[in-house]
Amino acid sequence: MDNKIIELQKIATDIRLGAVEAVFNGKSGHPGGALSSADILACLYFSEMNVDPKNPTDPDRDRFVLSKGHSCPGLYAALACKGYFDKKELKSFRHLGSVMQGHPDMKAICGVDMSAGSLGQGFSAACGMALAAKINGKDYRTYVLVGDGESQEGQIWEATMFAAHYKLDNLCLIIDNNGLQIDGKVADVMNTMPYDTKFAAFGWNVISVDGHNIEEILSAFDAAKTVKGKPTVIIAKTVKGKGVSFMEDQAGWHGKAPNAEQYEQAVKELEDYKNELK
Repeated sequence: MDNKIIELQKIATDIRLGAVEAVFNGKSGHPGGALSSADILACLYFSEMNVDPKNPTDPDRDRFVLSKGHSCPGLYAALACKGYFDKKELKSFRHLGSVMQGHPDMKAICGVDMSAGSLGQGFSAACGMALAAKINGKDYRTYVLVGDGESQEGQIWEATMFAAHYKLDNLCLIIDNNGLQIDGKVADVMNTMPYDTKFAAFGWNVISVDGHNIEEILSAFDAAKTVKGKPTVIIAKTVKGKGVSFMEDQAGWHGKAPNAEQYEQAVKELEDYKNELK
């Protein structure tokens, strides 16, 4: 296997380890969606995006918005792995006085481009960033990650219409399609499928990938950059809780912290997987 792919798989595993560390120490949080999106975050921060932790406010940097802000343990872990702050900060997640809040705060955490919390709003902010780049003649790209449960919000579809209308070909939306939300299966709570025909009807370029296949994710990002005159959505089929056996595809792990025994098992499984990568 290509060395770059292996390295990104290892980084994704480190992101998962960091997310588990944060939620365990915070005694609360949302591990399921953080784990499902780890491969996407690894590809974004360590291959795709033009970002530099030594110059985090560079006006020409690419932007990333975690619209499903409750999955921030994954984002925090990715930022720590990239070098925006020390990994030990992850242990302060959700502690009183810590900047590692339960949702990202752009005013407090280095590397966070947009605060997020209320579902749907991050996508609209990302559209604004992409339109600003067009108006100001800037070449940076904007990436935004939304959840499939989050896609039940009407604001998601308003932003979808907005991005197509303004031909935001510098915007790339990624849907973390793990099929679960806090109350169970997305299809049972309020079905948001099919994404491909819906986004195509709004005038978007549509790409579908296995959200845990690094090569497919990277190829999708490359393809998105070649498309002109319309935004791109990458529909990433993922597994909630990916990488930790007892969390995988379990809605109950949407927003729950592991106990000490579960934490140890999760860490062992992830470290064993990382050691097997060659």
